[in-house]
Amino acid sequence: MDRRLFLQRSVGGCAALAGVLPAAAQFRVEISGIGAVQVPIAIVRFKDEDKALQPVSQIVRADLERSGLFKLVATPADSLDETARPVFADWRSRNSDALAAGSVTRLADGRYDLRYRLWDVVKGTELIAQSLAVPKEDLRLAAHRIADDIYQKLTGERGVFSTRIAYVSKGAGRYTLFVADADGEGSRSALSSAQPIISPAWSPEGNELAYVSFETGKPVVYVQDVLNGRRRTVAEFRGSNSAPAFSPEGTQLAVTLTKDGNSEIYAMGRQGDNLRRLTNAPGIDTEAAWSSDGKSIYFVSDRGGGPQVYRMGASGGNAERVTFSGNYNISPAPSPDGRYLAYVNRNGSNQFRLQLMDLTSGTVTALTDTNDDESPSFAPSSRLIIYASRAGGRDLLMTTTLDGTIKARLSPPQAEVREPVWGPYSR
Repeated sequence: MDRRLFLQRSVGGCAALAGVLPAAAQFRVEISGIGAVQVPIAIVRFKDEDKALQPVSQIVRADLERSGLFKLVATPADSLDETARPVFADWRSRNSDALAAGSVTRLADGRYDLRYRLWDVVKGTELIAQSLAVPKEDLRLAAHRIADDIYQKLTGERGVFSTRIAYVSKGAGRYTLFVADADGEGSRSALSSAQPIISPAWSPEGNELAYVSFETGKPVVYVQDVLNGRRRTVAEFRGSNSAPAFSPEGTQLAVTLTKDGNSEIYAMGRQGDNLRRLTNAPGIDTEAAWSSDGKSIYFVSDRGGGPQVYRMGASGGNAERVTFSGNYNISPAPSPDGRYLAYVNRNGSNQFRLQLMDLTSGTVTALTDTNDDESPSFAPSSRLIIYASRAGGRDLLMTTTLDGTIKARLSPPQAEVREPVWGPYSR
């Protein structure tokens, strides 16, 4: 069977790092596509941001553009800062509905003072006036938080720009589990290995990652604290231990085990206790994913002949088939709001493409036209999906809006990147 169904690519051994270490990798974001409805907004270059370590206004612009809900309006260089009184008629003539400007000032204690304002250009009113004092290492995070504030003020929804992602990279004969900002920048190594690391999964609090490591010569499931690097073994049974997934409330893990001979879905406590078998059918059951309300589990099974997505109650029992388009559907990812299911379909031309199902109507939309998509994962807002793909002979991490019209390419320098997973909102 295909490697994508089993998520067990090869076998080897590994070493956890003592902590979360900086990595040199930085991503470049490329935007393509045109959204149907976008808010025109001007983000003026922040005064003196060139004296800081991060291009604050550029980060804010890229965040908002990547969301698909904003159209960036060109601005003259250094035209104003947060102390200015904008001539709103001038900005209306530029077809801008909103305007943001600010400044970055280095303080005597080494921190940076970020000040900014957001104006409603149409009404000529002020919407936000904020000041943030942050250490230099938090400048990028502060920029993401500014983008979150602007996004929430103009859309009424919480932004996801200050959240994090995790992904696995292979390069120079080593595998690395990276944690990065939602735009792919600021990456940190959480684990380094001479052998495969697969199937990362965030805890709902965002403080831990579950994953599969081959350090003992077989796949074993670990849970690791993202901040201090401490970890614990939660599944090291006879045979294969793979595909961990946290329940929405964080008290349980679903895993795939072959300890009883067949590949089955099990549930256990967060510490690896209270093991319960959930499936009992011929064939292979794997890739469990909890519904947002914790009442159901989606999973992949070939019990009907080819791999398809099924759904069962969280305590197991009868399963119903969910996917019917094509004879090969894998990697289910339910949206946090419970409305959608993302998954990967292999078509008759042996192309793996990202699909989106509306769980109410059953309508399926193809989101990509690439050939090697894998591992979809929703942003906590349910507005964006991150996934891995290939183009031009390179592995890529991509994000897409739910209509597929706005895609952002996160282009890491590593030779191979795969299995991205989007973390929760910070708490």
